[in-house]
Amino acid sequence: MDKYIEGNKAAWEEAFENRDASWGADIAERIRTEDYPFFNEETKSALKKLPTEGAVIGQFCCNNGRELLSLVKCGRAKKGVGFDIAENQVAFANEKAKELDLPCAFEAVNIYDLDDRYREQFDLVIITIGALCWFADLDRFFAVVAKCMKAGAVILINEQHPCTNMLATEGEKLFDPEHRTACHYSYFEHEWTGNEGMYYMTQKRYRSKTFTDFTHPMSEIISGMCGNGIVVTGLEEYDHDISGGFSTLDHSGFPLSMIIHGRKVE
Repeated sequence: MDKYIEGNKAAWEEAFENRDASWGADIAERIRTEDYPFFNEETKSALKKLPTEGAVIGQFCCNNGRELLSLVKCGRAKKGVGFDIAENQVAFANEKAKELDLPCAFEAVNIYDLDDRYREQFDLVIITIGALCWFADLDRFFAVVAKCMKAGAVILINEQHPCTNMLATEGEKLFDPEHRTACHYSYFEHEWTGNEGMYYMTQKRYRSKTFTDFTHPMSEIISGMCGNGIVVTGLEEYDHDISGGFSTLDHSGFPLSMIIHGRKVE
């Protein structure tokens, strides 16, 4: 296992172990009663246009499983399979699948090392906010994703827009509240390390084990897909934030989020 991935595994498991009691507490109730909960409106609309009924759906970096569970239930899918590196999050997701009686299975795995058990298994793949940044090599990542997709399968990626990689967020040394769109970092390549924990999950500040993540330009994402037989069929860009770090820039004209559609060549 790559050293940075091993470190991220330990840091994510630490964060989930120290999660706030509210984190994940509403999953079962919301999935039972709501229409596509845990997806933003644009992604919800895009998913409703896809042939999810009877489909086998994969999610890479599934976190606590809530999005895949939501999609399998609301989209009437045949089966969902989610992958994440944190063993305790995967165990939690499997418990929720059992509680909801949904045909979902979650596996703790380094995605780079995913074997051929899932070769050409998925009709649809979803990748959501905060997934791509955990991989140094997107060509290697999308090679695994493509391997797991059937010929003609579709992929939907809802992510933070790469342009936000140039911005400083509140709490960073370079952050200037008077110049929130000032570009401080390289658009093309930047490796980040931090020990500030995962506040959104724990609701507290703590010195965590080290997280390592990477920024990627749009070209690296698109090339990673196309180089592995996934044709880009659509791209929507939005001027509102889905990451929680740039909401003060909403509707100011700066690209903050996006949806990429693709299809594996037949």
